[in-house]
Amino acid sequence: MTATLNLRFENISDTVSFPAIVFATKPAGEDKDIILSPTARKLDDAAGGVLKRAMDEAEFKAGDGSSLVVRAAEGTILLIGKNAEHTSARDHEDLGGHIFAAMGKARISTATLMLDDAAADQVAEVAHGAMLASYTFSHYFTKGEKATPKQYSLTMASAEAGKAETAFARLQEKTEGIFLARDLVTEPANILYPVSFAERCLALREQGIEVEILDEDAMRKEGMHLLLSVGQGSRRESRMVVMRWNGGAKDEKPLALVGKGVCFDTGGISIKPAAGMEDMKWDMGGAAAVTGAMRAIGGMKLKRNVVGLIGLVENMPDGEATRPGDVVTSMSGQTVEIINTDAEGRLVLADVLTYALRHVKPEKMVNLATLTGAIIVSLGKEHSGLFSNNDDVAEGLIRAGLDTGEKTWRMPLGEEYDKLLKSHIADMKNIGGRWGGSITAACFLERFVEGVPWAHIDIAGMAWSEKSRPTVPTGGTGYGVRLLTRWIENGA
Repeated sequence: MTATLNLRFENISDTVSFPAIVFATKPAGEDKDIILSPTARKLDDAAGGVLKRAMDEAEFKAGDGSSLVVRAAEGTILLIGKNAEHTSARDHEDLGGHIFAAMGKARISTATLMLDDAAADQVAEVAHGAMLASYTFSHYFTKGEKATPKQYSLTMASAEAGKAETAFARLQEKTEGIFLARDLVTEPANILYPVSFAERCLALREQGIEVEILDEDAMRKEGMHLLLSVGQGSRRESRMVVMRWNGGAKDEKPLALVGKGVCFDTGGISIKPAAGMEDMKWDMGGAAAVTGAMRAIGGMKLKRNVVGLIGLVENMPDGEATRPGDVVTSMSGQTVEIINTDAEGRLVLADVLTYALRHVKPEKMVNLATLTGAIIVSLGKEHSGLFSNNDDVAEGLIRAGLDTGEKTWRMPLGEEYDKLLKSHIADMKNIGGRWGGSITAACFLERFVEGVPWAHIDIAGMAWSEKSRPTVPTGGTGYGVRLLTRWIENGA
């Protein structure tokens, strides 16, 4: 991860430093005039109406996130448009993202943002959004501008700078978790594979998180044959990582966060088409989200016991690989007929969920996985798919998704879908046929949760983005970190 933005907080004063960033707001209603922020009005008056003339000449409408550069005699002014209805934390974060983008567009590397009447938490949220937007992954460039990303510096000038800086410090811990998840998703599979992924998790000990790594022998002793069957065609050994944050009372039952970590997915013997297979380096997006969430939870010192568990494998075809038609016994004792080796993520999750039940004994469980292409057909890339056996868990996650912009949409479960997993030779098949593929995958997982309140979030359409958003640059999104942490902050 390369942070390209340095932030400072200082108390606002009558003296304005240039380049200065100020705001223009368009109230609701077509006949309403654009309103300049207090500092913008002061600068406009001092310069003889230079801002208003520039807005008229450019036909500046002050749309949300729009920008206008004004070169005044006193110095450069960057005018940012924003909606009058900006009230939520997400609005403020998006505003910060727009501001960072506008600095880049205007080729302004250093500026002072004049947040005249903003409360401390709002200032922190704007700063958080700008920091999230500044993420770049430049590890493997050796020449050109991308090899040395441009550095930016932004001073947050407000009436409550000290309180804002304190509030931002907490949000920065969440940023570190998001950036960690983005890094993990973006790394190529020759660098990030099960063993190296597991080793990176050891760094979480710096936040007070207990980290345990299970190798193949340890998982074999646990009977985790479903997980091991996925990785047996690869020369890379499989791993499972257990990350414990003890932030709550000793007698408090923990929450379990479970992530699918297929570090590369060829499909195995049921091999995928070559076109687009390079995208399968991010088939560990669920494990990345859980790891990033644990980093954020530990850094923020959330007062809750939380255990993150990730199953890390590489799905490759060789002479040892699992074959279609094989029957494998899970850690739970249930048997699975493998119809398609490209439906491997659910096999990994099934054993990790069982491990969580046996060793963590959680109050609730949530698993994240880039599980099915079918969920992208259903929901596109605007929502993840949420499946749950518990209304309270589902509603809490939906609310957390709306709070953070990491939206999720509840999908159905049910006996009629579950029947599609019936096998003539084992307790179940690992796929249910062509129709409702994301639903039957969730039904498969539900067979391994033993009635514990649980949710499965299919993030196949959300882990990677070809289109940037205000606080999410193109590439690995880190989706799930904000969702999970907010869910816990809200009381889970």
